[in-house]
Amino acid sequence: MTNNLGQSKMDYASLARQLIRPVEEAGRVIMDIYRRRPTIDIKADGSPVTKADHAAEAILLAEIATLAPSIQIISEENATSHSLAPSQDFFLVDPLDGTKEFIKARGDGAFTVNIGLIKNGQPVMGIVFAPALDRLFFGSLGNGAFEISGGICRQIHVRMPPANGPIAVASASHRDAQTNQWLEKRGITKFIAIGSSLKFCLIAAGEADLYPRYGPTMEWDTAAGDAVLRAAGG
Repeated sequence: MTNNLGQSKMDYASLARQLIRPVEEAGRVIMDIYRRRPTIDIKADGSPVTKADHAAEAILLAEIATLAPSIQIISEENATSHSLAPSQDFFLVDPLDGTKEFIKARGDGAFTVNIGLIKNGQPVMGIVFAPALDRLFFGSLGNGAFEISGGICRQIHVRMPPANGPIAVASASHRDAQTNQWLEKRGITKFIAIGSSLKFCLIAAGEADLYPRYGPTMEWDTAAGDAVLRAAGG
């Protein structure tokens, strides 16, 4: 691809596919650290961070800058980028979403690598990779959404809720009383508790139907999954 990704007509589908390799590389580094049980530090905001966050971010930022040198990058672990005024087009990167799930001794593997691309305030391209589950989701505006697992790529799409009732996804670490009340009020009794942006992706893949959220979240947590879900018809 030529370096024209800062131009008004961006090839989102091509960009997403070119970012798959560095996202998978970041996932391999994360898994190597995961198997060795990482040490944990606490950031100023009280949230945990590990060497995996920083190692994955280093890979992703370098590759994104090479592919799209004219597009601004805002990333969770790059504190300097948090004070930037967002441009018309910018990347939002969370190198390890679901850190709390990552550091659990017997976690379910519900942590992800997230890259989202924002244009005029809307997510238009996203990649979400769950390396422990071997599930990679990507999608972009006007090009559909896809999942790669076991080396097989398939297109995904949201579903109509089943006749026996919808399935909700909820945070494994942040579910609160408001969420429970929301589910109870609507008579929703089936739900999947899972961490990270996988919640968006399960809906995009037609495995769940709803994601209520009242607790705090950050835009780098949601941008990539939001883009995949929109591309899947959600």
